Parts: sequence; C-alpha cells; structure tokens
Amino acid sequence: MTDENRETSRDGVPETGAAADGGAEPGFGFEPSAEVREVREWVHGFARDVIRPAAAEWDEREETPWPILREAAKIGLYSLDFFATQWFEPSGVAIPVVYEELFWGDPGIGLALTGTTLAAVAVATNGTQEQLLEWVPQMFGDADDVRLGAFCSSEPGAGSDVGAIRTRARYDEATGEWVLNGVKTWATNGGIADVHVVVASVDPDLGTRGQASFVVPPGTPGLSQGQKFRKHGIRASHTAEVVLEDVRVPGRCLLGGRERLTERLARARQGGHAGGQVAMRTFEASRPTVGAMAVGCARAAFETARDYAVQREQFGRPIGDNQAVAFTLADMATRLDAARLLVWRAAWLSRTGREFHQAEGSMSKLFASETAVWVTQEAIRILGGNGYTREFPAERLHRDAAIFTIFEGASEIQRLIIGRAVTGLPVR
Repeated sequence: MTDENRETSRDGVPETGAAADGGAEPGFGFEPSAEVREVREWVHGFARDVIRPAAAEWDEREETPWPILREAAKIGLYSLDFFATQWFEPSGVAIPVVYEELFWGDPGIGLALTGTTLAAVAVATNGTQEQLLEWVPQMFGDADDVRLGAFCSSEPGAGSDVGAIRTRARYDEATGEWVLNGVKTWATNGGIADVHVVVASVDPDLGTRGQASFVVPPGTPGLSQGQKFRKHGIRASHTAEVVLEDVRVPGRCLLGGRERLTERLARARQGGHAGGQVAMRTFEASRPTVGAMAVGCARAAFETARDYAVQREQFGRPIGDNQAVAFTLADMATRLDAARLLVWRAAWLSRTGREFHQAEGSMSKLFASETAVWVTQEAIRILGGNGYTREFPAERLHRDAAIFTIFEGASEIQRLIIGRAVTGLPVR
C-alpha cells in the first residue's frame, strides 16, 4: 500500500472543502490556502520521485547531492525566488509545509536543499535591504550555477553558550576592512559554500552584546574548510569546520552597517539595552522551520510503520490488529499532528508580527524534535528485525531524527527559554 493511497491528511485535516482563507487573519486556517496546497503537492512530487529513490545512496556516500540540487534548481525549487515567495506567504505556514515535504523525502537531502536558507535568514534579520539584495542571490545562484550559503556561529568551545564565541573581528581604519580570525564548527555547507555568514566578537568585554555578523564573499583569501565531520545521520548534508585566518572583508560586509553597530555598542557599554543577540535572532526566526523538518522526518517514519503494520501478518492476521501495535500507531499519529500544529502556530505568530509570549517558537522546535526521535524509534520497533536493517528506511530516519534535538538550540536550551518565558524570571 503506497503513501499516495493513504495520505489524506498531511496537514491534519481531510483535504476536502474550501480553503479557510477568510476571516480576521488572511491566509490562516486549519486547512492551508489553495496556493499553499498546490505548492505542497508540487514539492511532495519532487520528494517522492527524485529525493526518496536517491536517499539511501547519498546517505552511504556522505556527500553533498549536487545532482539533486541541480535538478531542484532546474525546476525552480532550489532558488531564491521560490523560498522568498514562500517565506512571505500571508499565513506563515508555507515554509513549514515545504520543509515538511522535503524532509519527508529524506532529512539528509532535505537539509542539503535548505541549509542555505539559514545564512539567508541571518542576512535578512541582521542586515540592511541593500545587503539582502547583494548577498542572498549569490547564495543560490541559478540552474546553470548552483551555489550555497553557510551560517557560522558555533565554535569548538561555544555551542549553546554563544557568549563564549572567540572568533574576533577587528576594524582596520587604514583600509576600511574588517579582519576576522577564529575557527567555526558544525557549519552546514561550511567551507564549500560560496557565501559564509560569520558571527564574531568585536568587543569581547560585552559578551553577546559585543557580537556582530559578517558576510564573507566568494573566494575571499584566508577562509578554508577544516575538518569535515562524519555524522550519525543527515549524511547527505555537508557539515564541517570553517577556519578564518586574517580574513579581510570590505566594510559593507558588516551586517547592519558600522553606524548601527557603533550605536549598539555604545548603549551596551552604558548598561542600556543593546538589542537581541545576533546569533539568537537568526535561530529564533528559524526554530519553527526546524520543527517542520522534524515533522517531515516523523511523518515518513509513521507512514512506514503504519503501512508495514497493515501488510505484515503474524499468527494469521496483520500485526496492526494487535492492540499494542495499534495503540502505538495511535500515539504516533497524535503526537505528529500536535507537533505540526505547534509549528504552524509559531510560524503564523512570527509571520503576522505577533510576539512569542511563552516562547512558542521554542515550544514548536522542542516538541517536534522530540516527537521525531520517539516516532522513529517506535517505527523500528514495529518493523522488528527489518527496522534494524538498512533495507528499510526506519533505521536511517531514526539516525537522522537525532539531530533535531541538538542543532539550532538543544532541547535543554529550549526548555530553559520556555521556563524563563512562563515564569517571567530574569535571565541570569
């Protein structure tokens, strides 16, 4: 039984009736708009026909799937225009819907296709309009020249603790350039990207308030790839260290500009509010999308387990007829829909300009990521010995799911953020 035959509610409701586009909030409803549903079916088709057949191969190769990136670029799926259009869709759910489908296809290849967007978000949230127009197009390229972007924040001694970042940026008054030195780690597309966005400290005494983000243009001397990591999962996505040795970038590469940075540092030195942390603003904007990635991975595992439970017979009946299996599937389906709704709510709040009063972005990322780990684990159990082999996708999906509770804010960090939000106690 194929997923096409059984998929009637990828968004948690039957795909019948009119879209809920009306009302006080344009584009919002428990059923996506007709436009979002059309995009979803298009991306789903690409994930089903192009990504899934190649998933196991690229997982084994542990290489960037350039042929799939080029194929996506040819049809306009890997492009600035596509992601920008979906990002500004009125309800805010278009990007989560797209990410869910790509990661339903395969999390590793899905991250290879979406890793660039984190660097693009960093420019969009910290840069000027002019910087957005100059640098983001260079992160995608076109069908004839596919390019990548990389966001570089974490360091060997600074993961969750972004205040421990040691990469330094020094302004050279004589040349008007910024000089960067340091080592970044766990960078998606690190070292192979055309455009790198680097978080660095310009005033170490101010901690996170003394940090800024810099664009390192293609071919800049002094930037090199360090260690490439061999990973437990998401192996089709390139992850590596980025080494910065006297990397010189023009003054225009400081995101937001020097005047804004000078004002922010002055407020911080006087003890005033200096604005949000540059890395944290990027992560906060991307948390619902990470939740959507986890939902896609979990949905793929759930469908694998569900279909297996219907087809696999033991003692003369399908194993799904057994209450223990049926109850597990019920819990998987319930958690999956709950995770999706949390992601959609956070994306809607963000897109419509509402504040996260209870850290709703962190809630969505926390619950969806832990749901993905649990669902993929239970899928292996339902498949039994078959689930433990590479002949079935459950084993790979379980390895892939582990990353969602780690990157862009580990589960412990999300709980810390949520706890502070719901108690109202100050950050110490």
